[in-house]
Amino acid sequence: MSSVSYLIVNTVVNFIQLYLVLIFVRILLSWFQTAEWAGKVISFLAPITDPYLNIFRSVIPPLGGIDFSAIIAIFVLQLIPNLLIGLVSATGF
Repeated sequence: MSSVSYLIVNTVVNFIQLYLVLIFVRILLSWFQTAEWAGKVISFLAPITDPYLNIFRSVIPPLGGIDFSAIIAIFVLQLIPNLLIGLVSATGF
């Protein structure tokens, strides 16, 4: 892997890891919506995380009042770095 492709892949992987942390925080804080401080953080994170989460919410409806779409969204997001690293390694960039 060349240094340029390593830099690009590393940057994308780091961005995805940061985005996963933001999604985890958003999901955990949704349990504490009545707390004023949680509402402020959610209002900051929602525009960042909800566009990605809404893709899965539109496909997977809540079951028994529980939103499982976030679990699938996290799983898919965790697969992307592995696929990207495998693709770059296979092509020899």
